[in-house]
Formats: sequence, structure tokens, C-alpha cells
Amino acid sequence: MPSGLKGLMIAVMMAALMSSLTSIFNSSSTLFTMDIWKKYRRGASEKELLLVGRIVTVILVVISVIWIPILQSANSGQLYVYIQSVTSYLAPPVTAIFVLAVFWKRTNEAGAFWGLMVGLVVGLARMILEFVFPPPRCGVPDPRPAVLRSVHYLHFAIILCALTAVVVVVISLLTTPPIEEQVRNLTWWTLSQENVDREIPLQKVSSLSDHTQQRTEGADTQRRRKYARAAAFCSSNGPVTPPAKHP
Repeated sequence: MPSGLKGLMIAVMMAALMSSLTSIFNSSSTLFTMDIWKKYRRGASEKELLLVGRIVTVILVVISVIWIPILQSANSGQLYVYIQSVTSYLAPPVTAIFVLAVFWKRTNEAGAFWGLMVGLVVGLARMILEFVFPPPRCGVPDPRPAVLRSVHYLHFAIILCALTAVVVVVISLLTTPPIEEQVRNLTWWTLSQENVDREIPLQKVSSLSDHTQQRTEGADTQRRRKYARAAAFCSSNGPVTPPAKHP
């Protein structure tokens, strides 16, 4: 491949990488700033939120740079295998909950929450074990635990998905089921249900002209009351006679 074409391909790859990284960093900093920082600092100004977002972005960049040696040492430096293994530890719980929520209308909030928590904890435990016990080289006995030595990460993904589904089903059956209005037209079995018109109490919203008219009427009323009080005071004191002129 010519040198110019190599440079063009590298530039294209770097542009795609920078586009993805900027989106991830921006979304992460916004998530922390708006959902966490602003919750505890309700009176934070726009300048403070902008500063916090930039600091979080810098911290994420530093963590990403520190993570590079760990990425190179994991799975013998094979990026594709690393991405697939991490996905196998984090994606199955979400997949199981989504499938059950669509095809089983008995799934409720408690079942989805605890299923996700158990699935993520088990998946993170397996991922941490892989970092602690890297795979040995060829010809060297494998001293790793059986869960790493005997169970491939793709097989572990199937087991993790099944475990999450079992937790969701058990917790959902032991807790209160969702009401019909919560699952109407949201699951596979309730898509054909007709929409029932629900009476929603409407709140009367007055326009700006109404507020202006009310303030004007209130001012006129107060002005009339002042005039009436002044007239009553003058009438109670009797007619005012001008002083007599002396010759």
C-alpha cells in the first residue's frame, strides 16, 4: 500500500475513534453532572456545572490512558477477544430483562431490578477474576479456577443470561404484579388491546393577558377604595368653608 494511502487510512481510523470517544466522554460527563452533581448541588450555577463536566471529562481520559496496559495484557492483547469477553459479562443481564419484559407481562419492577443487580455482580466478578488470573502460555499448566479454566466466556454468557432470567421470574412471582394500565401496548401479549380513554383532570392554565387583566382590575379596585375612603373622610368632617375676608 502506498505511503499516502496508508496515511489516509490512519487518518480515517483516528477520526472515527475520536468521534466515538468524544461522544462517550461527553455523555458520561453529562450523566454525572446532571444526574449526580446537580442532585446534591441544587443551587449550582451554569458555570459550576460546566467546570464539573470538564473535570469529569479529564478524569475519564486519564482513566482510559491508564487502562491501556491492562487492555494489552488481557487476552494476549487481542482487542476483538477482549471486547467480546467484556460484552459477554455485561450484556446478558440486560438482554434477559428486555426479553422477559416484552414476552412476559408478569415481569415487574422489583424482578427487573434484582435480576439486573445479580447479573451485573456475577458478570463483574467473572471479569475481575480474568484480570487477576490471566491465561497461561502454551505448554504451561493452567492454575486458574475452574470457572475460568473450564467455562468459556461465550458459554458463561449463556449461563449468566439464564441466571438473570431465573432471578427475574422468581422475584416477579413473589412480589406484586403490574396493573393492566402499566403493561397495555407494551408487551407482546398486550399489543392488541384497545386503548381505553382515561379521564385525566385538566388544569386550567391562564394566559399572560389574563394575568395582566387581573392585575389591572385589582389596581382599579384599590384605587376606587382609596377614593371612597377619602370622600367618606371629607363628608364626616362637614363642608369646608373658606375663611372670612376682613375689610
